[in-house]
Amino acid sequence: MESLVKDNPILLPLNSDRTIYDGFITVQERDFRLRIVLPPDHELKRAKLHCSWQLKHLLHGYEPIVKQRLQQSADLVSFLLELKTVLEVGLKSRPECSSIPPPQYYSQLISEMETLGWNKLLFIDTEFRTLRLKAQDSSGRQHILTIKLKSKHPAEGPECSADLPLPLAITWTPQTTLEQLHNQFLLVLESLTEFWDVLDEIDDNTWILEPEKPSRSDTMRRIAIGNNVSIKVEVDPRHPKMLPECCLLGAEHVEMPAQTMVTPLRNKLNSNMHLWISALSVGFVIPIVLKLRSLIRCVTTLAVANPSTRPVCMSGCERCPPAGRASAPFLESVLTAARYVCVIKAFTPHSQYIFSILN
Repeated sequence: MESLVKDNPILLPLNSDRTIYDGFITVQERDFRLRIVLPPDHELKRAKLHCSWQLKHLLHGYEPIVKQRLQQSADLVSFLLELKTVLEVGLKSRPECSSIPPPQYYSQLISEMETLGWNKLLFIDTEFRTLRLKAQDSSGRQHILTIKLKSKHPAEGPECSADLPLPLAITWTPQTTLEQLHNQFLLVLESLTEFWDVLDEIDDNTWILEPEKPSRSDTMRRIAIGNNVSIKVEVDPRHPKMLPECCLLGAEHVEMPAQTMVTPLRNKLNSNMHLWISALSVGFVIPIVLKLRSLIRCVTTLAVANPSTRPVCMSGCERCPPAGRASAPFLESVLTAARYVCVIKAFTPHSQYIFSILN
């Protein structure tokens, strides 16, 4: 018992039978809360350990070793010595656990969260190091900012990440607060609002093949434009209304029907890129290039075998002709090389554009 008190002066018995010990054990100048409950016969094999969340986190992965030491140790003194050895190994393998921030770290963090608003906090880990803050852009889209605070916070800047098409650049000084960090994130979101508006317009009004579940960091869309024909569009986040990188995908063989070949479309696209008007959003380029008289979602697999059957129309448009005519006249009118002037009313109010894109 004297050895136990000497090695662990702040781990004390709570009853006269000395079957319950509560307090702290010290490892590398760090104190960890621990409670040990022994059976009446003081048999270590049936002892129960209760510890703080810090100690539980540190012992994660070492539970089998601790259980083994508990069964093999001769007495409580030798077990605590073995436990400290395991903790020292754990501290060395987890540098982030080697130091606990001072109390000022936690009080400052709580104060900054109160200023920012607790309603913006989505998550915080048990170590108060990783935070997820929510933000909303001017179009109402929800975004998440993940902040990983360093051990020397605020002297050392945190790691920030978000689902963005561009690297997240954050300016940090030791005086920067979470509110200021959140405001910087809002400015970044605002700079990308036009880009997301363009992609949302494409997603709402076209048949997207890839990606199946677009994220806010995706800049590419592959859009269905006919039987076995699609176009891959890569939008520049910095200049979303400039001419995007376009790649037509589909059959190239001459024996294929004309309406399923991409070569004529590619030739038209390449020869008329100079007619692009940057004031228009990318959502308009597909129906213009293909001369669709309705939204692109109207073009799907056509049931040519049954002329009385209309093609499936995902957008609910009633302009699609019966399949018998759609397989030839309709698609032919869509894909011909004749000069075509298309009037498209923008989805934004009070804006209408007239321009020619095909010769």
